[in-house]
Amino acid sequence: MRSLSVSELLAVWERGWGTRPFERALALLSAASLESSPAALARVPLGRRDVLLMQLREWTFGPDLPLLVPCPQCGQTLEMALPVASLQTSPIRNDDALEQIAFVAGGFEVCCRPPNTEDLVACVDLEASVRRARLLERCVIDVRRADEAVAASQLPEEVALQVIEQIAAIDPQADIRVDLNCPDCQHRWTETFDIVSFFWTEIDAWARRTLRDVHTLARAYGWGESDILALSPGRRHIYLTMAQA
Repeated sequence: MRSLSVSELLAVWERGWGTRPFERALALLSAASLESSPAALARVPLGRRDVLLMQLREWTFGPDLPLLVPCPQCGQTLEMALPVASLQTSPIRNDDALEQIAFVAGGFEVCCRPPNTEDLVACVDLEASVRRARLLERCVIDVRRADEAVAASQLPEEVALQVIEQIAAIDPQADIRVDLNCPDCQHRWTETFDIVSFFWTEIDAWARRTLRDVHTLARAYGWGESDILALSPGRRHIYLTMAQA
């Protein structure tokens, strides 16, 4: 995987208009991972996908994540910089092999794997209850009871819940939670952190700022977009300061 140039990041941002979060994640990784096909990236477990996105985000905007989180009790906004590394529970790996786990629950021998982007695509627009069942069916590789094959849809509810817990344990990076403490009222709570939406929000804000800069410099100097984007951030800032003087 490699970092993206300004023009490459803008191209991914433009293609991402109106797409779903998992499509944006795949577009970013596809642009940064020329050695891997989109189909191969779609089979990467979601947690490992998010680790790769965190790495790409660090290369793009730096090692710290600026967070603004309102306290649910007093409404005070917490402002902090969270290191990207503090959210990584899984190391970056170069292989595409899917982790699998086998265990026994309620007399059923179960083999399963963590979900990936292909699984999310298969569950698009389904109702929540149907989506959970479909996702479970896709992630369960094999189920047997007394050496007889059993369909995942036939698992008792208590066993299905155990399977879901085991799937989550295989890929903990897929569900990152941040512990927070309000300095004003001392309220403690936990927030789920979604690198896909966070990174894309940053990209969107950056892209719009960049295009405004291009507009300003193009009007002031008559330069083309490619020439302006080729400038280093420092030189671009100096030209902007002079153009707006």
